[in-house]
Parts: sequence; structure tokens; C-alpha cells
Amino acid sequence: MNRRQFLPVAVVLGSMLFASVAPPAHGQPAPVERYVLPKPGSHLVGKVRSEIVRDEQTLLDIAREQGVGQEEILNANPGVDRWLPRPGSEVIIPGRRLLPEAPRKGIVINLPEYRLYYFPEPTKKSSPREVITFPISVGRMDWKTPLGLTRIASKQKDPSWTPPASIRAEHEADGEILPKVVPPGPDNPLGAYALRLGISGYLIHGTDKEFGVGMRVTHGCMRLLPEHIEALFRLAPVGTPVRLMNQPIKLGWGPDSLYLEVHPPLEEDDRPVELLIAETFEEIERRLISRPDLTLDEAAVKLAVIEKSGLPVAITRPLQMSAAFGDRY
Repeated sequence: MNRRQFLPVAVVLGSMLFASVAPPAHGQPAPVERYVLPKPGSHLVGKVRSEIVRDEQTLLDIAREQGVGQEEILNANPGVDRWLPRPGSEVIIPGRRLLPEAPRKGIVINLPEYRLYYFPEPTKKSSPREVITFPISVGRMDWKTPLGLTRIASKQKDPSWTPPASIRAEHEADGEILPKVVPPGPDNPLGAYALRLGISGYLIHGTDKEFGVGMRVTHGCMRLLPEHIEALFRLAPVGTPVRLMNQPIKLGWGPDSLYLEVHPPLEEDDRPVELLIAETFEEIERRLISRPDLTLDEAAVKLAVIEKSGLPVAITRPLQMSAAFGDRY
């Protein structure tokens, strides 16, 4: 059975999904997204790019190779088969994003986005400020990742894992007996690096299941790709503030327009979607007060809310253009 014949079987087997996906091409590490911070009041960084599907590649292969998460690449390519994308076709790599509405300091994690932002302090006064961003996994609905402000309390290379009683009981119910302590090594679910947070029991760490990055698959911790956690481990000192947020809808200025970025909300988010949309329109109107040269493209807003692609969408256009085109918009 060749690999393309095997993939549909892997979908059914569930627990074997990750084993069916190849590592990055030639063993190359996934790229790290690093950008100069836009000026205060601006939020848009990066750019959307694309990749051509190679023979026998899956969307998960491409996501791993490009350093983006599973949910990100699936939301940006809704018409593309996860397991059997057509060779030679084009896949969108969602590399353009709005910064979350939060202080640009330390680590900011936006759970619905499955993404971590790190704002390092410049090494020199003359150096521009930057933002570095990584895809992450977050807690399942029954093991939620907490919200709020905390900090990196400690860091450890080659950590051992002591499963809490609740996780050992869960595995035992499935017929798997976990050891009291899992030593460092390739089978350790914490990977090679761990950042322990000030919230007891929660960490930012690596993983031994790389293709789960960018999904809700953890017991509340946040997982990064091995090369990404290594980079963050070296960059972020103990004491770095960590802000955990729930921001499915982001709004911000780019150089030419106001942009809207919508992600599917967390399942347990009890805020009505209608309320979120109403609040978004109110905020849009507030921001447009200072830009009388722009008018709102309501169709673009509605499409962004419907699609929830996670891609920033321009939602304004010059007022002069709007008058010229009239009702055709």
C-alpha cells in the first residue's frame, strides 16, 4: 500500500494520524516568524504566501514544513482536502496577521488563534523593537488553558515529567498505565525544553507529537514545535510576563486600511456571536471617526465573520472610490 492509499485509512484510525505525516523536507527546521514592530496604532505584520503541493504531500506536511499550526492552515484553505490536496495546486500559508490588542511586552498568547507572540526587549537602544510569533497547542475543552496574567517562573532543559494524578487516572481508564515519572528523552511529552508558569501546573513546552501543534489537544499546557521552543527558551528570561487571552476577533490598522481578522471562537466561549459582532461594529465605527477619508465595506466585514479564515481582511475603502462606484459595492 503506498502512502496516498494509506492516508484515508489513517483518518479512520484516529490515534495513528500523526504517524502518517512525514517530517519537514530534508530535516530542515520550520522557519521562525520575526518582524519589526509596526508603529503604535498599527497592527499588521507579515504577509500571506503560498506553496505548491508536491506529490504525496498533505496539508499537515506543508504546515509542519512552513511552521504554522494545523487549525491555521485548515481555516485558510477551506476548500483543500486535508489528506489529499491535489499535487501542483496552490496552498495559502497564513503568514499575515494582526497583533492582539494587548501590551506589546513579554509573551502574549491568544488561545482561539493558537498562537504565541513574544515581544523581546531590544538588545541596544538603537535596535528596532520586534515581535516573534509561534503556533501553539492549547488545552482541550475539558482541560482548559487558563486566562489571565502570569509570568515565566522557571526554565528547564531536558525536563522530566511527573504526570498529575488526574492525568494518570485518565490514561488508566483508557487501559494505559503511566509511570510516576517520565524521564527526559524522545518519548517525553514535554519535549526538550519547558518554561514553567506562575500558575501552578501549567507550562509552555516542547512536544513529542509535533503534528498536534496548532490544535486543542493538551491538558492545559501550551506546546510548541521543537525548534520553536528551543528558540523561545533561549530568548525569554525567567520573570517574563505572560498574558493569556481569548480574542477570536481582532481589529487593527494596516498601512492602507482597517483590517479585521476572525478566528473560530473556543467551544466554551459563552459570549453570543451576535454580541461579538455588534461590539466589533461599534469598535470599527469608533476607529473610523479619525479617518473621514475612509468608508466601511460592510460586505467585507460580513464575509470575514462568515468565513473565519484567520486571515486579515481589509474592511475599508477610500470614500472617493465608494462614491464613484455607488451601489455596485
